[in-house]
Amino acid sequence: MTAGTGPLAGVRVVELAGLGPGPFAGMLLADLGAEVLVVDRVGTTSITGMGALGRGKASVGVDLRTPEGVEVLLRLVEQADVLIDVYRPGVAERRGFGPDQCQARNERLVYGRLTGFGQDGPRAQRAGHDLGYLAASGTLDPLGRADGPPTAPINVLADFAGGGELLVVGVLAALFERSTSGRGQVVDAAMVEGAALLLAPFFSGRHGGGWGPRGTNLLDGAAPFYDVYPCADGRWLALAAIEPGFYAAVLDGLGLVGEIDPAAQYDEATWPATKARFATAVATRTRDEWAATFEDLDACVEPVLAPEEAPSHPQQQARDAFVWRDGAPEPAPAPRFDRTPAASESIRPVAGPAVLAPWGFAADELDALAAARTVG
Repeated sequence: MTAGTGPLAGVRVVELAGLGPGPFAGMLLADLGAEVLVVDRVGTTSITGMGALGRGKASVGVDLRTPEGVEVLLRLVEQADVLIDVYRPGVAERRGFGPDQCQARNERLVYGRLTGFGQDGPRAQRAGHDLGYLAASGTLDPLGRADGPPTAPINVLADFAGGGELLVVGVLAALFERSTSGRGQVVDAAMVEGAALLLAPFFSGRHGGGWGPRGTNLLDGAAPFYDVYPCADGRWLALAAIEPGFYAAVLDGLGLVGEIDPAAQYDEATWPATKARFATAVATRTRDEWAATFEDLDACVEPVLAPEEAPSHPQQQARDAFVWRDGAPEPAPAPRFDRTPAASESIRPVAGPAVLAPWGFAADELDALAAARTVG
């Protein structure tokens, strides 16, 4: 494995294999230049089958059910800066590699823990998935139309944004603090709390009366100028013209100047009729025809691109916002750095006992561990 070149170059991360948010956190750290080693089950190479989530990583199978396997992990911990633990609370402790055991071997270790409900509390041991975490956090109820149930989004809000990305924020903060204290610490990231954090202004808005029930507000589809509309070809156009200047440009682009009063933009009594008129107008042309119409209008209007279309958009191409690996597109590492650019999208994942050599394991030792099926 080639070392990363981003701002975290030189940082070593041990990632205990898991699903979704844990690998996503590891990917973000690898994108920033960290050396990420995934500890899999023996006989498993998870990073080779998870697309972008495996990029820039190395992987080795370790039998953590045996004392010998745990010792392999603890030796890795001695040289690591970060450990990502995605097990339920108490599992790592029972197996011999919880925070106390690891930090006894390396007091500078940042021990990142990622769970659904956190390390304590009545639901700490409860199983769950993204949708349930959204429901329990108060994040799901505001999502959707006024005349329908809460809308189940794909698992990005709790798993990836409220989980994996929140854990990375905590890890980076702990690494920064370590630069002055010289000591690591445990980062306890709970997806149910991270999901709620994403809706921080809306919690206060609901409490203070400034944000109403689902689908009745400025930013959740009630306003005609902040919604998506079907086009003649069944594809979609997104309008996000909150400010009066942008709204005027929308009316211009839709050919509705003189028919709809721009001064009534925020008169909620006019919203249903205006929404219906917008829908009728948008339905007269294809999505790409509308995209051409609004290309030179500063109206906050964009065509809704499918994931397979986005990499070909001129803006994405101009900034190399997507990279291609094994015939498939991946979002490139972000954000951008002018002195220490990330480059892990070009680093192919590698797996096998040999990846332990840079971590101080001699060849004869690796042969013995492999023969005993402790690693593989």
